[in-house]
This record gives sequence, structure tokens and C-alpha cells, in this order.
Amino acid sequence: MESIPSWSCEKFTDELNSKAPVPGGGSVAALVGSLGSALAGMVAALTTGKKKYAEYEEDIQRILKESRALQDELMQQINRDAENFLPLSRCYGLPAGTDEEKAVKEKKMQEALRTAVAAPIDIIKIAYKALKLQEELLEKGSRIALSDVGCGALCLKSSMQMAWLNVIINLKSIHDPDYVESVRNELLPLLEEGEALADRIYASVEDHLS
Repeated sequence: MESIPSWSCEKFTDELNSKAPVPGGGSVAALVGSLGSALAGMVAALTTGKKKYAEYEEDIQRILKESRALQDELMQQINRDAENFLPLSRCYGLPAGTDEEKAVKEKKMQEALRTAVAAPIDIIKIAYKALKLQEELLEKGSRIALSDVGCGALCLKSSMQMAWLNVIINLKSIHDPDYVESVRNELLPLLEEGEALADRIYASVEDHLS
């Protein structure tokens, strides 16, 4: 499969605005998350070496490295989500005229559904980590880039929410209640905390800028 992250912005949006099965919402969630993490890196880059923020220099260096790593992880999820969705899209076209065919289709569907949720699950976890970096930068980052902290937080909140929608649309068709419950129990606290954190960051940035 062609590497989607290597596409131009124009090609990505053109492919998105078509009936092609991929990229879709999961890949968009990953891309938006990577942009949110990249904004953390930009703020850190604008802060490092400045005397005014010298007390935070060690943390800023760490944020530079971590934001880049998280950005790269999220970029990788763009292709992963697309690749993981293709088996599920093929399942919809499997024959189901006989009981045997129905059983085969159902088995493959259940396997493909779990594969399809894997990338969105990880996107939520990675975006949450990047959001915690934006929380640090709210205090430690250069004031001249404060608006970018807010923008990054909004990107990461959206990334988490979009990924969650791509999780639940598939969870509802998975016939393993223990698995479904474990996924929900793992992700819902992250979503709740992440959304609240992003809202606090945005409110703080808006208040400061106003």
C-alpha cells in the first residue's frame, strides 16, 4: 500500500473527498493528532535557549524529543488505520447465501472488526500523551507562541474524539462483551480527562490572550 503520509495535502484531501475506502476518519484523526503534537514541538523550539525560560530548559528539551516521537507515532497510524480497515471493507462483499457462507463471513467480520479498531485505540492513547505536553507548555512555553498551545490542544482533543468515534462504530458489531467492556473501560477515562484538559488549556489561553 502506498504511504499516505508521503502524499501532498492536496492529494490527501482529494482522496478523502471520494468514494475510496481509505483514507477515512481514522486516518484524519491520526493526521490531526500529529499536527497537535507538532505544534507542541514548535512551541518548544521557540522556547529553547531563551533566558526568560532558562529554568524550564531541561523540560523543554524533553518536550522537543517527546513531541517529535509522538508526532511520528501518530503519522504511522495514518497508514496503519487505512491498512487495517481494508480487510473489514472486503468482508462486506463476502457471500452469505448459505449457512456455511454466513458462518465464514461472520468469523472473518469479527476478526476484521478487532483489527479495524486497533489504530484508533492507539491514536487516543498517543494523542493523550501529546496533550499532556501541551499542558506543560501552557506554563513553560514561550508566551509569543501561546496561541499555538491552544491550537495544539484543540487538535489533540479532536483527534481523540474522532478516533473514539471510529472505535465505537466497530465495537457495536463485536460480539465479545468482555472485549468491548475492556476497551471502553480503558479508553473512556482517557477521553474524559483529555477532553477536560484540552478545554482547560483552551480557556486559559483564550483568557490570557484576551
